Amino acid sequence: MLTFLGRRLLAVIPVLLVVSVVVFLLLRLSPGDPAAVIAGNNATSEDIAHIREQLGLDRSLPSQYGIWMGRVVQGDLGYSYYLGKPVLALIAQRVEPTLSLALGTALLAVLLAVPLGTLAAWRMGGWLDRALSAFSVAGFSVPVFVIAYVLIYVFAMQLQWLPVQGYKPLTGPQSLGVWDWARQLVLPWLTLSTIYVALIARITRASVSEALSEDYIRTARAKGLGEFAVLLRHALANAAVPIVTVIGIGVALLIGGVVVTETVFAIPGLGSLTVDAVLNRDFPVIQGLVLLFSLSYVGINLLVDTSYLWLDPRIRH
Repeated sequence: MLTFLGRRLLAVIPVLLVVSVVVFLLLRLSPGDPAAVIAGNNATSEDIAHIREQLGLDRSLPSQYGIWMGRVVQGDLGYSYYLGKPVLALIAQRVEPTLSLALGTALLAVLLAVPLGTLAAWRMGGWLDRALSAFSVAGFSVPVFVIAYVLIYVFAMQLQWLPVQGYKPLTGPQSLGVWDWARQLVLPWLTLSTIYVALIARITRASVSEALSEDYIRTARAKGLGEFAVLLRHALANAAVPIVTVIGIGVALLIGGVVVTETVFAIPGLGSLTVDAVLNRDFPVIQGLVLLFSLSYVGINLLVDTSYLWLDPRIRH
């Protein structure tokens, strides 16, 4: 177990190094100059050259990368070109809304999708199975922003049950109660969870239906076990590995893929910070965010791989 974790943790290092090199080079080689953005439209070439010198952009690419990686190893992601604040401080200010949105969406998707997929596999060909198939097609086909605007129009503008946009934290000087905090995230949660409910439910249905056709299911039924026990203790338990895999991938993608939803609902999270950094050519912020997203993706994949050892003891051998 410890050897497995050690190998996986060591494999993270080259992955992050490759990601850092690719992101660093793509940003520097893409068109646009952050010094020109900071200087403004009326700046002279001398003003832009002075800003480039202050930011260290006049140095060679290997020199810039070495300086940046040296700071990263020490836990310093640098300072924002545009805002003049530490990148870590900017990320810390924006991480709570994104985590609230991503984890709430993942929880809602799992609570809905796993039971629906299990029941659809149990009654394959029934009305629930057909309805789930239709919902899955719609969930994969309709863009997220379209779902967001439809939900805003119905529940916020017409029925006026939920707020349209904005976010206030659960803790802090402007904090809300738990109910009001959750109420402002209901529409974003529903918007993002649509595609993940469709994905997880389809995988659950396929995995459980395959498990239900195995010999040990017939043996369990022959022993007189009820259908509920057969579904939970035998079918769902043996189908857990692919289900957990897609849940883990979904959570990792959610943390790095909330840009559209945060923009539509005016949530000041990491997604909106990424958009602002790209528009302003703020290299340190973009690099710090990409490293954070990559690290979270690798970390969640490590947790998923570790969970296999608990879900299926056969994998240990």
